Amino acid sequence: MQHTQQEQSRWQIPFFTIWTGQAVSLLGSMLVQFALVWWLTEKTGSATVLAIGTLVSLLPGIVLGPLFGALVDRWNRRVVMLVADTIIALATLVLAYLFAVDEVQIWHIYVIMFIRALGGGFHWPAMQASTSLMVPEVHLSRVAGLNQALNGISNILSPPLGAFLMQLMPLQAILAIDVGTAMLAIVPLFFVHIPQPQRSISEDTQDRSKKPSVWRDLREGFKYVLEWPGLLAVIVMGALGNLLFNPAFALMPLLVTDHFGGRAFELGWMEASLGIGIVLGGLTLSAWGGFRRRILTTIAGFTGIGVGVLILGLAPASSYWLALGGIFIVGVAISMTDGPLMAVIQASVAPEMQGRVFTLLISAVKVASPLSLVIAGPIADLVGVRIWYVVAGVACLLMGVGGFFMPAVVHLEENNRNGRTMVGDIPPMSSVPVYVEVE
Repeated sequence: MQHTQQEQSRWQIPFFTIWTGQAVSLLGSMLVQFALVWWLTEKTGSATVLAIGTLVSLLPGIVLGPLFGALVDRWNRRVVMLVADTIIALATLVLAYLFAVDEVQIWHIYVIMFIRALGGGFHWPAMQASTSLMVPEVHLSRVAGLNQALNGISNILSPPLGAFLMQLMPLQAILAIDVGTAMLAIVPLFFVHIPQPQRSISEDTQDRSKKPSVWRDLREGFKYVLEWPGLLAVIVMGALGNLLFNPAFALMPLLVTDHFGGRAFELGWMEASLGIGIVLGGLTLSAWGGFRRRILTTIAGFTGIGVGVLILGLAPASSYWLALGGIFIVGVAISMTDGPLMAVIQASVAPEMQGRVFTLLISAVKVASPLSLVIAGPIADLVGVRIWYVVAGVACLLMGVGGFFMPAVVHLEENNRNGRTMVGDIPPMSSVPVYVEVE
């Protein structure tokens, strides 16, 4: 992806106009998610109901994620984001009406969660794939750091803010807030131009008047990843990491109560430490930019996650403060892992393939979630909860360290699928200012 000097000096206004609207909308969405989960908890007190709600939110991304990516790569990405945000807002408005007239049923919640997940399944890859066409390559890691910080801040603010708002107003009013924040994300999309990638025609597609089918696009997405060993290895590492770490976070209440003898207050501090770590890690990445070879920052971050989780598993019952330090390290390392990885894909993957690659990555990561949760419960009941943290920490630490000795991973950005040499053309990130003056 090439940007002229003029483009590099004028990218901030259009990009951050959209980014700011999306940031506000994200907070509104997380408020709604908290409020709906809490309403289901108070209404039913059923773990099964909550599990079904979680599954409904996960299934679209797991089952249909690659298809979402193929469609995003075929369609106008600005229109995709507009339609996805609008559908989410309308679905939320319908649910607000049902709450207002006191006609809401649990199945209504499931349907709305499913629709919101569908919208998000289209919106996220469209936004990520558009970023690489709007942001100069040297700034991609910094923008990814800002995204990590935004997610961390939203995770910290949404639970207490949601709980506070639920004491002040009915649930339909909170849903209306989300509709309002969605409008702040929708309106800028009408006025900001988002570049579209040029679709390449396969060598065996001689008739350019015939557009390949979506299923052909989907197969090409899988082939694209499978023929790029470094990217495939990173996706496998991400899936294995998620398989190990999802249960670790799900079992954290038991770690706090059974091992450290804590209660809700101590659990709250654990979650806050994780969120603070994600924010500080994201801000650090935004200011620093990471190593010149971005993938090294991701591998180092993956190793750091292993260290932090291992500290959690090995901390004595009398050293709750050590566990807080461990979870803080995990938070920082998550930002250092995810942010540069997004930048690597945005910089190295062909723009017309990014929707498919992003959704394949997310689907591979998410598909491990249900399986890991099914396995973790019985294991924790049998041998104790701490063993899961120790195993997960050691496994992640070994994968992270091993990544430094895998040439396909270390040279992922140089030896990419398209044969383009990236790293040699990138100036040291520390020498590039975060913002340049707009002409």
